[in-house]
Amino acid sequence: MIRQLLAYVLLFIALSLGVSPQAAADARPPTTAATTAQMPTFHTEAAAQAYCPRDEVVWLNTSSGIYHEKGMRWYGQTKHGAYVCRREADAVGYRDTRNGQ
Repeated sequence: MIRQLLAYVLLFIALSLGVSPQAAADARPPTTAATTAQMPTFHTEAAAQAYCPRDEVVWLNTSSGIYHEKGMRWYGQTKHGAYVCRREADAVGYRDTRNGQ
């Protein structure tokens, strides 16, 4: 709900500044439901590692779109999340945590 409202506010601001609707849509971060459907998610770290043996497995907070690396505070600990392959998460538009947790 809040993400949708924020997206509409950003679109309104972009339109009032003369930015095209398509450019404004391209600038928005991906929505979690749409992007999670584009990549496999796993309930266990082992299943994710079996799927992508040459990539790093990260914990994706599916509510925020931020992922955490093994050893970080929130790795496997957020209320909504899944294990994913880091390269796939990057390709879809998710990002690493900025505070190292």
